[in-house]
Amino acid sequence: MAKQNVAEQFVDTLVRAGVRRLYGVVGDSLNPVVDAIRRTPGIEWIQVRHEETAAFAAGAEAQITERLAACAGSCGPGNLHLINGLYDAHRSSAPVLALASHIPSSEIGLGYFQETHPDRLFSECSHYSELISSPKQMPRILQTAIQHAIGLSGVSVVALPGDIASQPAPEQPVAQALVTTRPTVRPGDAEIDALARMIDEADRVTLFCGRGTAGAHNEVMQFAERIKSPVGHALRGKEWIQYDNPYDVGMSGLLGYGAAYEATHECDLLILLGTDFPYNAFLPDDVRIAQVDVRPEHLGRRSRLDLAVWGDVRETLRCLTPRVRAKTDRRFLDKMLKKHADALEGVVRAYTRKVEKHTPIHPEYVASVLDEIAAEDAVFTVDTGMCNVWAARYLTPNGRRRIIGSFSHGSMANALPQAIGAQFVDRDRQVVSLSGDGGFSMLMGDFLTLVQYDLPVKVVVFDNSSLSMVELEMLVAGLPSYGTAYRNPDFAAIARAAGVHGVRVEKPKQLAGALREAFAHKGPALVDIVTDPNALSIPPKIRAEMVTGFALSASKIVLDGGVGRMLQMARSNLRNVPRP
Repeated sequence: MAKQNVAEQFVDTLVRAGVRRLYGVVGDSLNPVVDAIRRTPGIEWIQVRHEETAAFAAGAEAQITERLAACAGSCGPGNLHLINGLYDAHRSSAPVLALASHIPSSEIGLGYFQETHPDRLFSECSHYSELISSPKQMPRILQTAIQHAIGLSGVSVVALPGDIASQPAPEQPVAQALVTTRPTVRPGDAEIDALARMIDEADRVTLFCGRGTAGAHNEVMQFAERIKSPVGHALRGKEWIQYDNPYDVGMSGLLGYGAAYEATHECDLLILLGTDFPYNAFLPDDVRIAQVDVRPEHLGRRSRLDLAVWGDVRETLRCLTPRVRAKTDRRFLDKMLKKHADALEGVVRAYTRKVEKHTPIHPEYVASVLDEIAAEDAVFTVDTGMCNVWAARYLTPNGRRRIIGSFSHGSMANALPQAIGAQFVDRDRQVVSLSGDGGFSMLMGDFLTLVQYDLPVKVVVFDNSSLSMVELEMLVAGLPSYGTAYRNPDFAAIARAAGVHGVRVEKPKQLAGALREAFAHKGPALVDIVTDPNALSIPPKIRAEMVTGFALSASKIVLDGGVGRMLQMARSNLRNVPRP
């Protein structure tokens, strides 16, 4: 049997770690690895049109599967293109291994053609970033990188010069053990008892939930019932906690709705569960706060804490719930449920009045129809900007749907690349990209990746010929909009020219039929929907300091957005409120 080279050993290790695809663009320094993939069963090279897409796709795959995913870029400019998608994966806690191939090892540090220093460049968007400078280093460095990515839930980067990749690999008589799953973390009894005492002493407790409540829906509901607590959530907690939730009071933050803001400010104990909610201006500063998080670096970095609890939300609640006294007073909970329903009643008319005749089409209406028509287990990928607003307010989670976006990094152009990664995981699952026209056109070249692999992604373009969120930022600053308008083509015609099902929708009565037709199509499809650029949204509570770094308006000249099927749930929850 021929001796392996470093590239072959590298690829074999990825396969043993559970990696099934390597997304990237081929290039000279990367050729030994790509050739090794060609000859290795169990792993596939996914050829994209831009390396940024490769990193976004890998990040989405990791979020869907909760397993290690991987991407690669050739030396210099090639791997530099990975950086934005890697930032997003890292901030989304997605375990991703990035291979940054490098110039010949003998030329490093001498200003060689295409020279960069990837081990330095990627250090800020990774838990681990190292250069392999000899074949003997490779097995241990790659193992360490894999365990950093999985164990710390983020990005690891390995820089590998092309000449070293081609050299004979060191002997490995016994395969190294690899860590491919994470353990659960249980807090100590002292912390659990301290939190139980705080809850028993409080009259009004509110739970505010984030992504860390994934897999803990039942535990959160049981806990909320025991202490009669309203339950609010951040955007990244929406898909995990909003559904089947009789205690739901909506979402706080820049895209917020309902009574979550009031519930977090009118309680006397706020418990933050698995959330690294970044907008501390929306958090109270005059109530007691406890935080539970599996990542200790998140504890207390957004708000002052009275108690920090290091542990998984599910394990913590399993230990905590039996230790707290059951509360019987529902007055605070029922008050917040009523406020929530009233708040949603007040804004729902924004998308229900005369929408069938309004042109350009209300984007709220598009999102509400999309929510009704999409599959019950659909994966939605959502562009940053106004698409975030429509997703937050109209997409209805049910425990089976997934909603993925650049919710922590806030990058443009994430939806289409993330849809590619999500669709490769399961070709039979419906994947829908909610793309803004700005984001879609930025990485539009990778629409051809859908064509090349016949990926049945459905791309829904909210086409308002503008960067609406940026216009809103300018409004906040008192500036006239400038440099935000686009002269867009007919995106559906471009799709058809590429051999893909494409349809353009300009009238509301065409919308439902166009979406159903696209969703029924077996291959990729694009629906280009001309939407109203003046449809903007503000949260229910707003102060000047809340707008820093993001588009919001303290002015009432913009419209409150609707809330889709959430109103139905709020009304249903109200029926359970005891009547005097």
